[in-house]
Amino acid sequence: MKRLEKNIGFWGIFALATGSTLSGGFFLLPGLAAIEVGPAIVLVYLIACIPLIPALFSQIELATAIPRAGGFYFFIDRTLGPYFGTVGGLGTWLALVLKVSFALIGIGAYLRLFFPAIEIVPIAAGIAVLLGIINLFGSKKSGSFQVILFFCLSAILIYFISGGISEINTTNFNGIWDNEISSLFSTAGFVFMSYIGITKIISLAEEIKKPERNLPLGIFWALGTSLFIYVLGLIIMVGVVPMEELAGSFTPVAAAAEAISGKVGVVLVSFAALFSFLSVANAGILSASRYPFAMSRDHLLPRYFRKTDSKGNPYVSLLLTVGSIIFFVVAIDPTMIAKLASAFLLLIFAVLSLSVIVMRESRIESYDPGFHSPLYPWMQIFGIFSAIFFIFEMGLLPFLFSLGLIIIGTVWYVYYAKGKVLRTGAIYNIFERLGKYKYAGVDYELRDMMKKKGLKKEDPFDEIVAKSMVIDNDGLADFEEIAAKVSDWVAKEVGISAKRLHKEFMDGTRIGATPVIQEIALPHLIIEGLKHPKMVLVRSNEGVRILYNNPRTDFKQVDEVLIKAVFFLVSPKNNPAQHLRILARIARRVEENSFLRDWNNAKNEHELKIALLHYERFLFLKISKRDETIEMSGKALKDVWTFEGSLVAWIKRDDDIIIPDGATVVSENDLLTIIGDPESLNEIVNHYHLIRANYFE
Repeated sequence: MKRLEKNIGFWGIFALATGSTLSGGFFLLPGLAAIEVGPAIVLVYLIACIPLIPALFSQIELATAIPRAGGFYFFIDRTLGPYFGTVGGLGTWLALVLKVSFALIGIGAYLRLFFPAIEIVPIAAGIAVLLGIINLFGSKKSGSFQVILFFCLSAILIYFISGGISEINTTNFNGIWDNEISSLFSTAGFVFMSYIGITKIISLAEEIKKPERNLPLGIFWALGTSLFIYVLGLIIMVGVVPMEELAGSFTPVAAAAEAISGKVGVVLVSFAALFSFLSVANAGILSASRYPFAMSRDHLLPRYFRKTDSKGNPYVSLLLTVGSIIFFVVAIDPTMIAKLASAFLLLIFAVLSLSVIVMRESRIESYDPGFHSPLYPWMQIFGIFSAIFFIFEMGLLPFLFSLGLIIIGTVWYVYYAKGKVLRTGAIYNIFERLGKYKYAGVDYELRDMMKKKGLKKEDPFDEIVAKSMVIDNDGLADFEEIAAKVSDWVAKEVGISAKRLHKEFMDGTRIGATPVIQEIALPHLIIEGLKHPKMVLVRSNEGVRILYNNPRTDFKQVDEVLIKAVFFLVSPKNNPAQHLRILARIARRVEENSFLRDWNNAKNEHELKIALLHYERFLFLKISKRDETIEMSGKALKDVWTFEGSLVAWIKRDDDIIIPDGATVVSENDLLTIIGDPESLNEIVNHYHLIRANYFE
């Protein structure tokens, strides 16, 4: 399966989310919302955040656990099953398409200020085609374009806000409290689409660098920035433009700018509006095009939607998205577009909050989000009911359209997708707890994602390898014999019965719980009361005979294989996710082509451990007069080693290998083996002004 490249960093996330949000919600919707509630539009935008907050927390948790293209769809599909995934994927894609269509209409509205005779539809269609072409160059170029648009927009908004604060007429706010509560909530549902841009980046989770850090950071910064600009900007609009002019205006910001600084202001904010609408259209096309791609990858849509070009871009899905945008621009009224987009997204947000509950209650050990939603489950329960409440407050028509979408998705699933999809969702793991049914596919998929995400900073993988026991066996051996030796050593280290450990290791191979990858086996246990993970590395040049039930035959076939490397891992029961991450890290290393070569060529215990760590996790450092490392000579490690995230695992002195502690004194010509995360190792190289190529092998 082809993977998308990870090209989007923090600034790309922040710019995509903020730029997408500050578009129709700021430059177009205030005038339409003012028809319903007058000066209370400021309150309405704050109320609209109510169902957004729990949805954001839920989405980020899911995205850091399941960083895959097609965000909302993928989360719903893997938690509630492919039926809900079909409905959710189509609904989210349609909402994003409607949002882009609304943005393109906004472009036409602002262009009409300068060219009254202009036709909106041809202009909007042409821009949709142009942005589609830009997206064909890939998310990295699209993300760079987004950053440029965002900073242009920010500069003009700062000008608008700074000039408008002093011009506010407080009498324009008379009657702000005169609206009925139901009217405020109904209009808040209508403007909810103003915040859709913040969530668009979720669908690009597979293309985000370091999603566990960059995704929550970028989204929360985008939300804070957007909310600040919305509130301040709306106060200025209401404060400087009479309500009879503001209500119903398709260019409310231009009207406010003209009242503040005349024609110059109109020109500047119109440019800002164009930048903003281009930004949301660009981000929306990029994001929406990943939904048919992801659904096709899961066999819910025809296979040609998963086609990618030489750069990895899903071009068929992109063409469908652009074509649909052009259709909606032509066929649907702008106010109805906003209502439909908001209703569809509120429905999806309710389901996403439910998805977090399902994933947590399924107790799948491989569900390992880098961000955990606070106040679980009350945050999610509130998110579900608040979203449904807002949909009902919006009126009958948006509700009926949402119901129609569910019916269309149901028909498509029953008559096209049902026979092509064999998986179910994580919800069946909840049923398994009730004694009915279990589906392991989600767990396998999450474990595969763990392997790609890698370790967390707090995972002591390097230290575990450094302190591991090594058995280097010369002749042919049986797994049972090796497992007995390992159990004896582990029992002494952790204070648990060797007999019990041996039985559990053997049971694991019989039931298929021991992964066997090429010529490597990974027997592993999770033990109650254990404080720290322990590992034993076993090499046998002639092989270790192992009998195991092959999971590829549904555990019905017993295979005998000869393996060259065995990694025994035992971990505390209170941290199963860390146990799986360490297993995934080992699996990723042993699948590399270089592993068996390095493993078989290792001359001693030290080199066997190095073969497992591989170059990105360790550094050789020789104490030499030729460089600044000589400053460590004659000093204890505890006095000279101040680099966080790394440790000196071994010291080679002449022909001896020393396992050092803080009191070990370093000598000239010592060869230090340092293990740690890549950032820390780079810091060491830079500190001693070393040439990296000479120290990494």
